[in-house]
Amino acid sequence: MAGSSGQRRVAPGSPPRLIADAMLGGLAKWLRILGVDTAFDPALDDPEIVELSIDEGRTILTRDRRLILRKRAWNHLFVRSEVVDEQVAQVVTALGVEPGPEDLFSRCLRCNVPLLEIPAEAAAAEVPPYVARTQEHFRRCPRCGRIYWRATHAERMRKRLRAMGIAVDPSTRAGAGS
Repeated sequence: MAGSSGQRRVAPGSPPRLIADAMLGGLAKWLRILGVDTAFDPALDDPEIVELSIDEGRTILTRDRRLILRKRAWNHLFVRSEVVDEQVAQVVTALGVEPGPEDLFSRCLRCNVPLLEIPAEAAAAEVPPYVARTQEHFRRCPRCGRIYWRATHAERMRKRLRAMGIAVDPSTRAGAGS
């Protein structure tokens, strides 16, 4: 089956580097939520995706059978489902992704760049007043400047990830606990 080659490119213990094609924007977003380096640009055509995958050592994620038939697109994972939750579960399982608590919400959802911690005082002028009063921890994307904080949406995302079968809490991870 095509796709197992993607696993061989990932060194043991190192996180995968991925590139998702235009059909998989939702998957790319959820992988970024998990902290997985996932390039995504819906404007890229198939040859550009293949070249980027080679140049940057990325595994191609696609639902496009024509893309995986390209001679140089050997490092890929064919995503079987049209349902985002099932796509995330497939990629996590197939590539052995094991996000830790520190990985969650660590990348910009727009830019895919790792977020940087910023002091609450620095964020206060750029976030709604209620957020500035009620939140202590903020992160900023160094590329686009977007500011992130944990609010009720973060727990909803964790709940959805758990429903996908992805262990996102320290107590539910393999080997965690006493």
